[in-house]
Amino acid sequence: MRIDVWSDILCPFCHLGRRHLELALEQFEHADEVGVVWHSFQLDRNAAAVDDTPQIDRIAQKYGVPREQMVAQHEQMARDAAEVGLDFQWERLVGGNSYDAHRLIHLARSLDLEGPVTERVLRAWYSEGAAVGDHETLVRLGVEGGLEEEAVRALLAGDDFGIDVRTDEALASQIGITSVPMFVLDQKYGVTGAQPVEALLQAVRQVWDLQGTEPEVPAAGGGCGGGCCGGACGSGGGAEEAVADEAAGGCGCGAGGCGGACGPEAHDHAGEPEPTTAR
Repeated sequence: MRIDVWSDILCPFCHLGRRHLELALEQFEHADEVGVVWHSFQLDRNAAAVDDTPQIDRIAQKYGVPREQMVAQHEQMARDAAEVGLDFQWERLVGGNSYDAHRLIHLARSLDLEGPVTERVLRAWYSEGAAVGDHETLVRLGVEGGLEEEAVRALLAGDDFGIDVRTDEALASQIGITSVPMFVLDQKYGVTGAQPVEALLQAVRQVWDLQGTEPEVPAAGGGCGGGCCGGACGSGGGAEEAVADEAAGGCGCGAGGCGGACGPEAHDHAGEPEPTTAR
């Protein structure tokens, strides 16, 4: 079985979702028969390379949400992360543009270094306050992940692997993906958001058992899109869709940025696999 995942480096819930998937597959009986393919997704393609505005202030101001509410929600996100062995340093987050970081990961994939380079870049942003839109930072992280400095500098001096990033984004648009993380199971079923480990494991088992059968009508998975992270913004449709997304449970990010408006109660909802048009 194949699992395709769309995510952005600058999405806290994508980090959590990635870890949840790892833990789910550790418990899955047929994990050795599952292949995971990661796809690029940018929350804001037009963002400056580096944005030093504190994450909390940026989101609170943009969406008119009280700063105290944003702080509480990010603190909850940090607790959720700690439960699965992640260190979410939300006060140190640096915003910006993830395009070059995604290109770096595609370069690493071509050299069989996708795992260590991806892990290094993710940890740098999520836990260390690194600006992953800064070229010198990317050079350092790429080298620490096992790449040659000359290769990284050559990449950043041009637009190599840009077509890979844009192809991932075009495919996401083609099959209707507007929120991340998005897990597409067996190229037919979608689960949106940083669902709990148990929910992802259940979805994987369901889809494994459904191989060769017709999709069942699902319940909507949790996730958010169109502006921020964690349920505060709808999938490109404004506040009305935001409310529906939040009520559905689950956490994720959508084009425009990440905020983290998902409370602990959202993690109590198990998302069922949702049919997609991916092929």
